[in-house]
Amino acid sequence: MLNIELMVEHVLDHSNFNGRVAVVLGSGLGGFANGLDDPKIISYKDIPGYPKSTVEGHLGELAIGKFNGVELIAAKGRFHYYEGYDFDTITIPIRLFSRLGVDHLIITNSSGSMNIDCPPGTLMAITGHMDCTYRNSADDPKLFTGMPYHDKGLVELANLSAEKIGLKLASGHYCWTLGPSYETTAEIEDMQRMGGDAVGMSTVPEIIAAGELGMKVLTISCLTNFAAGISPHALNHEEVIDTAKKAGEKFTSLLKNVISDLKL
Repeated sequence: MLNIELMVEHVLDHSNFNGRVAVVLGSGLGGFANGLDDPKIISYKDIPGYPKSTVEGHLGELAIGKFNGVELIAAKGRFHYYEGYDFDTITIPIRLFSRLGVDHLIITNSSGSMNIDCPPGTLMAITGHMDCTYRNSADDPKLFTGMPYHDKGLVELANLSAEKIGLKLASGHYCWTLGPSYETTAEIEDMQRMGGDAVGMSTVPEIIAAGELGMKVLTISCLTNFAAGISPHALNHEEVIDTAKKAGEKFTSLLKNVISDLKL
């Protein structure tokens, strides 16, 4: 049985964390944590009972420090269904953050674009999500927008922060699929029909857990490739990592501005 309290104790013993902000960093986006003041790094493998991240681009460590006076904790690496983890395990970081006193969560990911107007390299504020895993039903998934899963105030803050640095921030709906294989052209067309703009293999469990725990949630996707049927070539994880790294500077700049302007 998972023991969140043991995990909390380990983090506090090694960091003295006392902040209210957490960030989940997606594939190829871990560079943001390198800019933290006085960072303390805690490896996932050293936290009692904590799962291990096995996907390229996910380092598997917590980075704790301050940016512009704001104390935060960042997860460099997440967990996925296709790694063999269940929903409770995937959302351990979110429950850990909540027990540590976090009430503002910024979730990031690298995802595929299903919107021809949002080419690779685009950053997108997620305003709604759909669970397209069909784990429980073959019916069309429900689109969830607004509270408690997508804080409108934080989305507005992200847009203002983007304007401040001269960045165009797109907005749209994120579709969660199981993976690890990329989606087929038919699956992409179906998600487009339902109003999807971005697609990926993570994030929605984290959004659901954070919303149910009462956190204010902002999700930002780095669109790293066009999805199947839109992309002129076969999809691959190397492209995801490469594009995320190239977009890293503007992503980091946006994230830092959002965090600096948070009203805590």
